[in-house]
Amino acid sequence: MLLKPQDLLVALKLVALGSERWTYARLAKELGLSASEAHAGVQRCLRSGLLLENATADLSDEGARAALLSQDIYPVKPRRRRGPQANASGNPVRPHDRFLAEFVIHGARFVFVPDRTPMAVGVPTSHSAPAFAGVFAPGSNDYVWPHPNGQVRGLGIEPLHPNVPFAATQDAKLYEMLALFDALRVGRARERGMAMDRLAAILDPNTPRPPKPAPKG
Repeated sequence: MLLKPQDLLVALKLVALGSERWTYARLAKELGLSASEAHAGVQRCLRSGLLLENATADLSDEGARAALLSQDIYPVKPRRRRGPQANASGNPVRPHDRFLAEFVIHGARFVFVPDRTPMAVGVPTSHSAPAFAGVFAPGSNDYVWPHPNGQVRGLGIEPLHPNVPFAATQDAKLYEMLALFDALRVGRARERGMAMDRLAAILDPNTPRPPKPAPKG
């Protein structure tokens, strides 16, 4: 079993949705996938440990799968959970905060290596995206996902998945995570360090972070 780029896109979308109730139809529509592709992505993420089952429904059962794909709201009861991560949304799965954060921050950039393209017009990403607005001084090369509806010219980066520019413009939080992930993939040391910190805070917010050392001098 190999993770596909759309699987990480699905997992990040579930982070962006938080405790909102969702359906495969909604997930597919907002990511530009089919419902079956969204379901398959969830299944692979479950097998890899990036997602956890959050309800009594057996998503591997074909009958349950067909029922879930066709319904607007999942008729399942959430399991009791301990601690601050308890989620009563009724959704069948939830992100595994720690495992997803570890994979995105430390492993995914080596699995999903970006292809660079010539200068192009597209949607800003990496340090050029709105998530980095006002952080870096002007003059750095802009990075973009090439896209016919883009308005910024910069160095082209093939997105994690062809549907990323569409999905990102539908969801600001998802856009932020995807741009931060690109900063890990193509950014310089300072950009990567900042992206690591911000992604860790988004993906695994309940894990205490060690205090940063005070600046010298």
